[in-house]
Amino acid sequence: MNLPAFFEEDRAAVDAALERLMPKENAQPPSIHRAMRYSVQAGGKRVRPILCLESARIFSADVTPALPVACALEFIHTYSLIHDDLPALDNDDLRRGKPTCHKKFGEATAILAGDALLTLAFETLANAPIEPARRVAILSHVAASAGTVNGMVGGQVADLEAEGRSIEPAELEYIHRSKTAALIRASVVAGAISGGADEENVARLKRFGETIGWAFQVVDDILDVEESSATLGKTAGKDAAQKKATYPALYGLEQSRKFAQELESRAMAEIEPYGPRAARLRELTELIVHRRA
Repeated sequence: MNLPAFFEEDRAAVDAALERLMPKENAQPPSIHRAMRYSVQAGGKRVRPILCLESARIFSADVTPALPVACALEFIHTYSLIHDDLPALDNDDLRRGKPTCHKKFGEATAILAGDALLTLAFETLANAPIEPARRVAILSHVAASAGTVNGMVGGQVADLEAEGRSIEPAELEYIHRSKTAALIRASVVAGAISGGADEENVARLKRFGETIGWAFQVVDDILDVEESSATLGKTAGKDAAQKKATYPALYGLEQSRKFAQELESRAMAEIEPYGPRAARLRELTELIVHRRA
């Protein structure tokens, strides 16, 4: 798919802000800063930070205060990828079309680079130019979404424990809604709060974020079956090789595609009341569900 013009504009703004917020490469100790920068700057679509910015834009014409929040979410996402690729977890050699962090810098440095990005994320959130009560609400939601109770880490644990065994649909749903959807939901919610949304609108955007995050992982499962490593920028076919719990494994490709489209419809319904203000979120939803990489 061709990316919309606003996507490229948002991505450029996020990349520039990420550059400003990361320690310089020659700052002591330079080895860790090189590894952090390598992984953050390796590419990626920046879907989470762009969702954050565009959720804020529904409620405010000026999304500048949301920019560091968006960057913090990218730091957390990148840390999770660094750790996920380690030999003790998914043991992957390729990420975003380049050697994984541990392949480039060694396992010890990769572990510490992930740790450093996670802590930098919360330093960045704490310093965001947002009214204190809203800043605390963002910190609380992002932390919970990255954690163990219905959060990213909890989902990763359940994903590991499900490898090589038959699971029920409810368990598969929990894995996907935790390991992937939680941080995408946090991106949308953090953006809405940054933009000044009230409780009712935050709740609506939370449902939207949860739904598109779930769809994102279902589509990811499908692409792992259908696309090549060159297209994906990571090793294709690993889900089947590692006997991962996925939607194609449980339901087949055709049913998985139908479910992704059903989730797309649910997400669109949540943002329908915003009319033209949500046009960009609609485009992002379509991009997430119909992407080929």
